[in-house]
Amino acid sequence: MAQETIEIQVLGSLGQVDPSAWDACARAGDGRAPDPFTTYRFLSALENSGSVGPGTGWQPQYLLAKRGDTLIACAPLYAKSHSQGEYVFDHSWAHAYERAGGRYYPKLQLAVPFTPVTGPRFLTLPGAELAGMSALIQGAVQLASEHQVSSLHVTFCTQAESLAGQQMGLLHRTGQQFHWLNDGYTDFDGFLAALSSRKRKTIRKERRVAQGFGGSIRQLTGDDIKAHHWDAFWQFYQDTGARKWGSPYLTRAFFEIAHDTMRDDTLLVLAEQDGVPIAGALNFIGQDTLFGRYWGCIQDYPCLHFEACYYQAIDYAIAQGLQKVEAGAQGDHKLARGYLPVETHSLHWIADAGFARAVEQFLQGERQAVAQEIDILTDYGPFKRAQTEDHQ
Repeated sequence: MAQETIEIQVLGSLGQVDPSAWDACARAGDGRAPDPFTTYRFLSALENSGSVGPGTGWQPQYLLAKRGDTLIACAPLYAKSHSQGEYVFDHSWAHAYERAGGRYYPKLQLAVPFTPVTGPRFLTLPGAELAGMSALIQGAVQLASEHQVSSLHVTFCTQAESLAGQQMGLLHRTGQQFHWLNDGYTDFDGFLAALSSRKRKTIRKERRVAQGFGGSIRQLTGDDIKAHHWDAFWQFYQDTGARKWGSPYLTRAFFEIAHDTMRDDTLLVLAEQDGVPIAGALNFIGQDTLFGRYWGCIQDYPCLHFEACYYQAIDYAIAQGLQKVEAGAQGDHKLARGYLPVETHSLHWIADAGFARAVEQFLQGERQAVAQEIDILTDYGPFKRAQTEDHQ
């Protein structure tokens, strides 16, 4: 019997999709989701809060692949009128294309908005990986061609997806982030024991300085997070957003929805003085990874940023048996704190053949530079070397 044809659909709202069908493809049906950012609850919170949609430059074009009545694959796809909130920067491509007389925007972005976190971007039912991903890529490229947009970008995909995408003719780009890996540590001191003496002493000093700010630091998740905690964090988020981006990407309503639907996916680290939060870090919890997302403060104290964002995250990951902490984009300062450089991946389709060849030539050189930088930074990492291992 011939296999049923796969039908591609494009929907402008996640409200038109069955949540359980989407989450089955995102592998988020039972227990904790491997990647909380591709769950129905996270993506719908972005849409329902107005963080994406009209006026944001992120117009949903959710891509679905169906075999009969069964959703076998889906992807968070957006029409973009700018390159903000992506963290895989293509501004130079846009400028070059427009200087040559082309129109770079709109473009299509297959990604989780405002979220530089590696994870599956082509969400498929178990057993439908090959057919589902192939259908989504072909569907996205066809959509880009039909609407005559300049390009399609798949950002922070997995390495396996990058390899499959290359085989289908997409261009491959690499980047670099800093991640902390759990080498079976039983506690924070076990992690410190793996570091060189100098780095170990530095971190201990930073923790003492940070924890001496005159208050307490709390880790909150689930029902321990109350509505007033989000009121405080919104202040922190606005301050950071105003300094980094000019205006925050997420709306206040996003945090209200997240409180209702994602408390169990959330770790909120709050620094308080006399019971009043003065700084905080927001993390999301995956199946084996803690994802650091946002930090902010209304009072600045030495080393408090390092403590709230990096060391508290490590403490939590060790206590919960998580394998990794992803600390977000950029930041060479993370290296000295036990976060090592890792390669990230993205895929790109360029409509104009001549411009595509120029981009591919650029990407070849960039991939070599990224690989060299990762090697160099790894050598400068804080961990002991076998020949200089100490026992202090």
